[in-house]
Parts: sequence; structure tokens; C-alpha cells
Amino acid sequence: MGDVQEDPQVRHTPYSTWRYKKRVKRQNEGHIHITVWRDRKALRREMGENTQDGTPGSWFKITIPYGRKYDKTWLMNSIQSHCSVPFTPVDFHYVRNQARFFVQDVGTASTLKDVSYKICDEENRKISIFVNPSTAPYSVRYKLEPEEMEQLKLTMNKRYDVSQQALDLQSLRFDPDLVGHDIDMILNRRNCMAATLQIIEENYPELLSLNLSNNKLYGLDGLSDIIQMVPTVKILNLSKNELNLVWELNKMKGLDLEELWLEGNPLCDTFPDQPTYISAIKDCFPKLLHLDGQELSPPVIIDNDTPCLIKPCKESYKGSDALKSLVLQFLQQYYLIYDSGDRQGLLDAYHDEACFSLAIPFNAEDPALSSLCEYFKESRNMKKPKEPSLCVQPLKHTKRDIVGSLCVLPKTQHDLSSFLVDMWFQTEKMLCFSVNGVFKEVEGTSQGSVRAFTRTFIVTPAGSSSLCIVNDELFVRDATPTETQSAFSNQEPTLTSSSMPTRSQEQQEMVHAFSTQSGMKLEWSQKCLQDNEWNYTRAGQVFTMLKNEGKIPEEAFKQIT
Repeated sequence: MGDVQEDPQVRHTPYSTWRYKKRVKRQNEGHIHITVWRDRKALRREMGENTQDGTPGSWFKITIPYGRKYDKTWLMNSIQSHCSVPFTPVDFHYVRNQARFFVQDVGTASTLKDVSYKICDEENRKISIFVNPSTAPYSVRYKLEPEEMEQLKLTMNKRYDVSQQALDLQSLRFDPDLVGHDIDMILNRRNCMAATLQIIEENYPELLSLNLSNNKLYGLDGLSDIIQMVPTVKILNLSKNELNLVWELNKMKGLDLEELWLEGNPLCDTFPDQPTYISAIKDCFPKLLHLDGQELSPPVIIDNDTPCLIKPCKESYKGSDALKSLVLQFLQQYYLIYDSGDRQGLLDAYHDEACFSLAIPFNAEDPALSSLCEYFKESRNMKKPKEPSLCVQPLKHTKRDIVGSLCVLPKTQHDLSSFLVDMWFQTEKMLCFSVNGVFKEVEGTSQGSVRAFTRTFIVTPAGSSSLCIVNDELFVRDATPTETQSAFSNQEPTLTSSSMPTRSQEQQEMVHAFSTQSGMKLEWSQKCLQDNEWNYTRAGQVFTMLKNEGKIPEEAFKQIT
């Protein structure tokens, strides 16, 4: 399990086989104490110990931590451009937050190891790459035999329309020609999808339309290879499959689709209305003209150099509902991560050069305020310090310093129903708003203590549907008796870290996706998922049924006062 390269701030591998490794600690810009291999020969010896069929080091697993946030095409092209030898990634897929694929040959693996920390993303963050000896990937271990490939090719030829450059693979598993030869083509299996795409690439390189309906697809990792193999596809039919989550479609973003069919998938039933459904799909495929047979409005071309929010209007403040929705989504995302126990995920919310400050009404001589002592070392009060430098020192600059500061603050759970949001300044390129509310501390000496807070955000656009924080000011005080009594009173049940298991990253993503699609608050979305044992499809069906029957209270849905 020993990693070829390891950043202890990112990953800890307590079971590494230390006696085989010589390591040296060095300090690089942006990464402190990065452990690297001193001798490439040591790497080859370690890798050479892994054997499959007598050939030393046949296969290697390549892992990119936090790789899920990167587009597959961009990531692979970036790695290849820095790699001194060409390589073919096998079985590329995402596992939780990681991107993962396999390569063959120790030389290729060693070269990929050298690429680690040489690639920077859009935020100038260095990308690490881990290389480990591995068994052969699934698609290789269960690769179709030559005679099976030939039969599959003949079957697909019968289903290809030359005039339309269209391939109809619906219900492929039950094709009589395949069943008669005892070939079980289950496209969820990597080997089956890889074989299918290989035949498409070799025989239909100009394919325009692909029909994969009725194949029980629940994931699109394998199909995503079509982006590189046959990028000409404009029409894709994925109807009547088992796709539960809209973010599966993010894996297909590299295709410039003009027509898409999704009807009959569970994910379609999780949206509160048709406009929300269309909006979510168009976020993945901006050039889409038809969805489920319905003609869509043509895409609006926006100049990326001049991002805008919503222009203020002197008349009736047109567009305010859209702006409210944008701010609400931002706050729910932000506090979902803030209260999760791991605030490192907030790095993406801040600009590289953002600024943060915290203030409390703390007086060391007043015992009544001593409960806020954990906030004191981060607090900045311009009236108190006598030295000018002490006014600047508590300011946190750069997003890494900010998130580092947030991570040492007490763990919390915010009462989203208590939030009062005031949007008080707005231009095309900037939005300022304040949030007032209450939260409780969920561990430590002050566990259960209710605090009140005011937070002021200055944000700029970061795409069509997200915001980036450039300035963040937080004021924390003890809640009044009235605030304490009413805190969390509108939530049934109260969802606290102490009364429920900590959510995994995947569950957090499910909660956020369910909240976005259903229009419900995060706590209600989580309750619905929990009540249905985290079965996203069943939770969506229950939500739709209860909503149609009018049994979901109004307070369950998102609001901004």
C-alpha cells in the first residue's frame, strides 16, 4: 500500500512498508514536507515486486486525490503533456473524490510519478499523483475473447444506419445474435463497455447518434471514454436506464450534445418541476437543443471576460428571485461543508487572495463572556490593540490561511431556518450580503452552547451558477435567552452531529443534490434520504408522492427572508 509519492497534509498511509524505501523531506513552494523517492531504482525495485503472470510490475494504479473536481479530458491532456512517454489510461473512473486509472509497464509508471506536483490547476494548486503496483484492471482481466469481439462487431453492424450515422444499441444484452452465442453484454461492466467503444472507434469514427436506452446503466464512467474516442456524437439516448444522480452526466460534459434523452431514469423524478430539470441538464450541456424530444430555447452566448450577476433595476428589482436562489444555494453549500466536520472543502469557495476577519465582544475581565475564549485568538477588534501591527496580524489573507483558521474554530451546526439574509449592494461583477442566524457548538467544553452570528460576504461570479468569496467578515456572540429558546425549533427532527452519524462525502453530495432538485432545505433533504436508507431513487419517489399529496409543510422548502 506504500505510495510512490505522498503529501502528509493530504493523505496518511500508516501501513507503508518503510524498510523498502529511502525518503527525504524537502520544502517546495505551496507544499511543505513532501515525501519523494530519492532513487528511481528504488521505485523500480518496489514496483518490480508486483507480478501478475510472471512479468514484473505488469500493472499500476494511478490515483489523483481530489481528481473528481477536474474534467477528465483536461486532466488526461495535462498529464500527457508533462509525461515524457505516451501512455494509454485504462479504466478511468472516479472513486469518491479521487480520479483513478491504470497503466501497464514500470517505465510508464515511473514517468507518471515524476509528473506529480508539476501540473497546476486553474487556482494554481499543484496536483499530486500516486502510483501503486496493482492487479490487472477489470476490463483487462475479463476482456472479451476474439471470437466474442467478432460476434459483437457483426451484431453492431446490423444495428448501424449508414445514412444517419446512427447506432442503435438499445437493449443490447437481449439481442438474439448475442444471446444465441452465449455472450452476456452488460454495459455496466467495464469490459463490455470498453469492447463496445473500441468497435465504435474502429468502425464508426464519424458517429453522430448513439442509442443506449434500456441497458440498465447506473453509471457513466465507462461511457465517458467516448469523449476522446468518438467526439463527433451529437445525439445521445440514455432513456429508460437506472441513472439516479444528475452528476453522473458531468462525466459526459466533453461531448457537444445537441439532443439528449433521459426520460425513464430515476433522476428525472427528483426535480420539483420541468424548468429546474432543464436548467440542471443544460448546465452539463450548454449547447443542447432538444431534451426528451422537447425543443429547448437556443443557448445564450456569454462573454466569459465580463462575468455578471444580475443588473440592478430601478423599477421593480427584476431578477430578484433568481438572485435569491443563487445566494440561497451558495449558503446551503457553504454551511453544509462548514458543519460537516471537515472544512477543507471550503477552499473552493474562496478566491486565492481572499481576506477574512473574525471579531467577538470578548473582555478577559468579564467572566460572563469567557465562553467565547476559543474565538479570542482569532479575534480582531480595531479598538483594542495598541500596536498597529496587531490590527493587521489577525487578518487572514489567501484562501489556505482562511480555511486553516476556520478549521481551528469549534465544530458547529447552524440553524438554517434562523437565517436572515440582507443583500445590500449589487453590481454586474460584485454582490454584498449579510447573514444573521444562530448555531450551536457540537463538541468540546462548550458543547451545546448556542451562539448568534453575523457574517458579511463580498462575492464575485464564478461561472453561471456559483459565487466566489473575496471578503468574509464574521462576528460571533452569545445568543440571547430568546434566541437560544427558539434555536432549531423549526426543524423536525433536529439534525446535530451528536445525535446522528457523521455523513460520508458521498452522502453529503447526495444531500446537496437532493436539496437542489427537490427545492427542500438541506436538513429536510437529509431526513428524507435517511428515512429511505440513503436510497436516492426511493427517496425521490417518496418526495414526489408526498409533494403531490400536499403532505410536505411549507417550512421544508427553501426561503430567504
